[in-house]
Amino acid sequence: MSFRATLRTRSGATLAALGLLVVAFASIDYATFPPPLPGYARVRAAWHPSESWLYDRDGQLIDSARVDFAARRLGWTPLDKVSSVTRDTLVAAEDRRFFSHGGVDWLALLGVARDRAQGARARGASTLSMQVAGFLAPDLAAPGRRHFWDKIRQMRAAWALENGWSKNQILEAYVNLAGFRGEAQGIGAAALGLFGKTPDALARDDALLLAALLPEPQADAAIVARRACAISHEKDCMRFAGEAASMLGPARSLALDPGLAPHLADRLLTRSGLRIRTTLDRRIQQLAIMALKRQLQGLGGARARDGAVVVLDNQSGDVLAYVGGIGGASTAPSVDGANAYRQAGSTLKPFLYAQAIEKGYLTPASILDDSPVQLDTASGLYVPQNYDRGFKGPVSARSALAGSLNVPAVRTLLLVGVDPFRDRLWDTGYRGMTEDGQYYGFSLALGSAEVTLLEQADAYRSLANGGRWSPLRLTATDPREPPRKVTTPQAAWLVDDMMADANARAATFGLDSALRLPFWAAVKTGTSKAMRDNWCIGFSDRYTVAVWVGNLEGDPMRAVSGTSGAAPVWRDLMLALNSDRTVVPPPRPPGIEQRAIRFANHIEQPRVEYFLAGTAQTEIAAAPAASRRPRITNPVTGSVYAIDPDIPPDRQRLAVGVSGEVTAHRLVLDRRDLGAADSQPQILAAPGQHRLRLIDVGGHVVDQVLFTIR
Repeated sequence: MSFRATLRTRSGATLAALGLLVVAFASIDYATFPPPLPGYARVRAAWHPSESWLYDRDGQLIDSARVDFAARRLGWTPLDKVSSVTRDTLVAAEDRRFFSHGGVDWLALLGVARDRAQGARARGASTLSMQVAGFLAPDLAAPGRRHFWDKIRQMRAAWALENGWSKNQILEAYVNLAGFRGEAQGIGAAALGLFGKTPDALARDDALLLAALLPEPQADAAIVARRACAISHEKDCMRFAGEAASMLGPARSLALDPGLAPHLADRLLTRSGLRIRTTLDRRIQQLAIMALKRQLQGLGGARARDGAVVVLDNQSGDVLAYVGGIGGASTAPSVDGANAYRQAGSTLKPFLYAQAIEKGYLTPASILDDSPVQLDTASGLYVPQNYDRGFKGPVSARSALAGSLNVPAVRTLLLVGVDPFRDRLWDTGYRGMTEDGQYYGFSLALGSAEVTLLEQADAYRSLANGGRWSPLRLTATDPREPPRKVTTPQAAWLVDDMMADANARAATFGLDSALRLPFWAAVKTGTSKAMRDNWCIGFSDRYTVAVWVGNLEGDPMRAVSGTSGAAPVWRDLMLALNSDRTVVPPPRPPGIEQRAIRFANHIEQPRVEYFLAGTAQTEIAAAPAASRRPRITNPVTGSVYAIDPDIPPDRQRLAVGVSGEVTAHRLVLDRRDLGAADSQPQILAAPGQHRLRLIDVGGHVVDQVLFTIR
């Protein structure tokens, strides 16, 4: 072979070797190429705590809620919010040359190689930078990735991290991304969960125990104590055994907040990381909690277990207090009593009377008949009863509302109409009333519909604002909507005055009940069917306070009345809220007349009364019988009567009742003449269906009823 041929052969071999070397380096570079890592700002911005926080109107923390249950993370902790001894201890334990190397500690790697050559147990050589790279690119630190090339890849990622981040940024990311124990991720969750402290309050022993957890977060107390002892380089460190056992016991509360509004937190904090500023006032929230807690403790769990309170600012509609419950003896502490639908009871009556006054059907001095009444409905007879099962006869509308009499309210509903009243309630914010008026029937006057305490508070606030309603505000970002007129200012003012009249409600509640305050306040109580709910809602010139007491599971209360359940809470709050200010009664709007009146037959005492302009009277009397339409009042159409088998049939009779001027009218049962209508006849009839007719002097049927005897 010639020299030239030999040279060509050697050159080809060299080129081939170089090519193979390039391919090898490229393969190694590809195999160890680190994944792209985000910058510090992006990592911090992407941090999602598992918690969300609720603040009051002044920015004070009042509650929080955990939303993400994958891990327990609090807010990102800046490095300057971690105690210096904790920073130093963690660096010394995990990467003592952290501030001097460029991402890889070559001396530590040489130490690992030496230990392996000597057959000793190799120590770890992962730097903080390598660990942070593993946090940011989890595949770098995935279980089972212990291959040499994987380690090179992690080292290259650490170099890349050091090129783009400062040392303090890397250390800050480490203390936030590291897992310490159980589900606690980050120094914030670890400090609170393990020691009940914030990161800036951690002491040296706390830091030693945290550092001892890092290699194996789930290690038992004995192992953690030995590691802490080794890190401390102390000869006598037996104290770590007890501290480790205590630290790894039941987790401490992670809540930094005082837990003042848990139900509202559950309602508003729907995503992790939220920081919501509410309209609540921390001081008023605490007052409401204390007042409700004191009352429920006094009642005892055997009488009433649950309660809720809402306080509003009348002008702005801001919710200043929102107490959905206080726990205590409650069997449903997680249920939000402030936003739960419950039967309204008598609390809807002010809106009924306001509508009747506005329409000109009533004045505060109008006489209403508080006597037994039976109303025929599609489902049978409706027979309303008063709370005390008694009747007061003719009463004024003022006394009927202030004394919360049921029968006069039902008679007022007959004037207003069920559908118009239901529509008025809808316009006043009672949005749970999705059915038409006929669905609720006459019982709507007595609060058969279900409402929430929030709806109640905002509806009464409209009366405080002269009949103008607007949605309430729970957060600082809720819009302030302009109020819209629902009730006329005159009708609202008259109803406010009636509810504030302590003398008018004295016959029902007494002169010195919990409803009487040393300043002007309008208030109404309510109790639902079977004593399941007790309400007290009222307002001064600045605040509306609404209180509900009952049992959230729906069972009846025991020995709790309208003034012994919710009213004491209302009174305590109204006194506290208005203790340092002068309460000014609402100014009388134009269109209101004042008159001194007296009642015929001493129905009520003479007084000064207020009227819509043009409706004023000076003497009030019940309508004479001659002005009333003749009608049969008893029996009522649809009623069913049963014969008692233990009493002889000829001794069992049914009294007939009629009203109006009936001196010339006769009663006819089926085809039998019973005689003059005003002679108070009695019916003796056989079983079956019967028709009773009222016939005038001309032979015309004025009224008739159908009833059944069994």
